[in-house]
Amino acid sequence: MKIVSYNVNGIRARLPRLLEYLEEQTPDVVCLQELKTADESFPAADIEAAGYGFVAHGQKGFNGVAILARGAEPELRRMGLPGDPDDTHSRYIEADVAGVTIASIYLPNGNPQPGPKFDYKLAWLDRLTAHAADLLAEETPVVLAGDYNVIPTDEDVFSVRAMANDALMQPESRAALRRIVHQGWTDAIRARYPTGAVYTFWDYTAGCWQRDAGFRIDHLLLSPMAADRLLDAGVDKEYRGREKASDHAPTWVSIAD
Repeated sequence: MKIVSYNVNGIRARLPRLLEYLEEQTPDVVCLQELKTADESFPAADIEAAGYGFVAHGQKGFNGVAILARGAEPELRRMGLPGDPDDTHSRYIEADVAGVTIASIYLPNGNPQPGPKFDYKLAWLDRLTAHAADLLAEETPVVLAGDYNVIPTDEDVFSVRAMANDALMQPESRAALRRIVHQGWTDAIRARYPTGAVYTFWDYTAGCWQRDAGFRIDHLLLSPMAADRLLDAGVDKEYRGREKASDHAPTWVSIAD
C-alpha cells in the first residue's frame, strides 16, 4: 500500500501534474494539501475518471486538504482538527482506507514570527499533539501524512543560516514536532534514510530547484502498527522538475497489506 503526501499548491493549477502522477505511479492513497479551492470547485469528475474516490475539505483561495483512494471510497472519520471550534481553516481531514486510518495535514506556516501567525501555528501543533495521542490510544495502523511546515533538524535544510529566522525552523516548532514523534510515531523518511539530505520542497525563487536548495517539511508519521508494516519510503523528486509543477514533490511510504 503506497501512501503519498502531496502539497499541490493549487489543485486547479496543478491538475495536469496530479493526473499525470496518478497515472504513472498508481499510488493507493494520496493525501493532498493546499487545494486552494472550495468544495464545489474541486475537480471531482477528473479525479473519479482517474479511478480514485475521495473526501475533501476545501476552502476558497487558501488551505484545503483531501484524501484520494484508488478504486475505493475513503470512509470519512473527521473533517477539521479538534480543539478549537472557532478555527475556520481547512487544514485537517481523516479517513479510513483498507483498514488504515490516514490523515491529510496542512499545518500553518507561521510566518512572520514572532506574531499572531506563529502563535496560531504553535497552538495548532498543540491540538495535533493531543489528537495524535488519542489516535495512538486506538492501537490501530495510522498514518499522519502532510505538509507540516516544520524542518525537523539542521540536516533537513540546505542552509541553516538562510532559514534561521523562518517559522519553519524555530526551536518551538521543532520541539512541538518532536513531542508528537516521541509519543511513539515513526518518521517514515528517516526510518528509511537515517542520515543525509532528503528534501521535499524547493522554492520557486532564486533558482532553488536548480541548486537543490531545498528542505524537508512533508512528513509521514506511522503509528507502531503501521511502522511494523513499513516496507519503503521516499520522495518522487523528479515530479518537482516538470513544467508548472508544485514546489513540493510527492513524498511517500509503502506499507505491507
